[in-house]
Amino acid sequence: MSGVVDPTKPTYGSALRTLVTVTFVVLACVTVWALAGGHSWEGDYGDLSGLARWVLAAFSEPQFYAVGSAGALLLAGGLVGHIAHRRGWYLQGFVQACGTGIWPSVAGSALLSVVLGALVWGGTLAGGTWQPLFVPLASVAPAVVALYGPGRRVFVTGAVSGALLAPPAAIGLVRWVCQPLDLPPVVGATGGMALAATVTFLICPQLRWMPEPWAWRSEAPAAPASGRRAAQQGPVWVLRRALADLSEAQFFGNEWASAALIVGALLAYATSPQSLAYGSGLFVTILVGQFMSTLTGVFVWRHRWLAAGFYPTFVPAASLVPATVLTYDGALLPTLVAALAGALIAPPTAAAISGRLPVGFHPFVGNVAAMSICTALIVPQLSVLPGVKQ
Repeated sequence: MSGVVDPTKPTYGSALRTLVTVTFVVLACVTVWALAGGHSWEGDYGDLSGLARWVLAAFSEPQFYAVGSAGALLLAGGLVGHIAHRRGWYLQGFVQACGTGIWPSVAGSALLSVVLGALVWGGTLAGGTWQPLFVPLASVAPAVVALYGPGRRVFVTGAVSGALLAPPAAIGLVRWVCQPLDLPPVVGATGGMALAATVTFLICPQLRWMPEPWAWRSEAPAAPASGRRAAQQGPVWVLRRALADLSEAQFFGNEWASAALIVGALLAYATSPQSLAYGSGLFVTILVGQFMSTLTGVFVWRHRWLAAGFYPTFVPAASLVPATVLTYDGALLPTLVAALAGALIAPPTAAAISGRLPVGFHPFVGNVAAMSICTALIVPQLSVLPGVKQ
């Protein structure tokens, strides 16, 4: 009927106000990046600006970028994706936080967890030593919130559990397993995520304030529909999903978030190429290898996406591929083999492990376990390729 406004349909005015707000957020994040400089925080608790820079960089460390501008814009892009979902925009992209839409709680718990973890374990960074202190934000904290819901007690439980359990598990595996066996550190970091999450998911059911897993999903209000037709896994869908996979490790998994992450990394690369990827100068090779892997994986396993609604095609992009690039100094053949082999092997490995987890475990445990296993098994074997020097 003419003149009647549908309250579930966003107006152009509200969309414009939201776009302006988001623009200011993005500009603020870029300003933070420009003023922050590097992220060399060495556990000095009096250096609050250094800690803030380190936290921003940590948000892009699951992709091996480890630079503040990428982390800042990832958060801004995640905010755009969340607003677009809540307002039912046509171009909202994939729903974040494992398709739950509770991005603020998931991202907030991850942020709190990595800050608490830095405060508890920051002393291990003394002297400029690298430690996998970023691990809470891509493991226990967001997984607990996604599994048990966005309640205040769940939020705090996930953040504290991640901060206390994930860093020491990852540090221990890197030091006592990866270093003696000459394995990439990501093997220990992701193995530590799986170990810490296993302990957490065994403890959580014993905590009387924790609800039943997934029970909150039936009570959550539905977001407005976007009006987009159901995806048919065509070429455009494959490209969108491959892009979204680049932020899936942080439980974002959204095109807005991934695009902003890449823009932030490119901004840093344009001014200081050595500031990314642990000073290796191999950011471009890592990014190309990651996108090649996600694109191949999504294309090959698109029927699994159609059947299940999700398939862990992001796994090699956050582990095997960047680890290979760093191990073999960006050599073309190992990177190509790792991207293709990872796309074919890692997703079904992750799905097989996740499908056999006990009730009450978030499936991400299988994803990070597959990251650790596939990287440990494949990366050393690539040294036999012709012309490869490790």
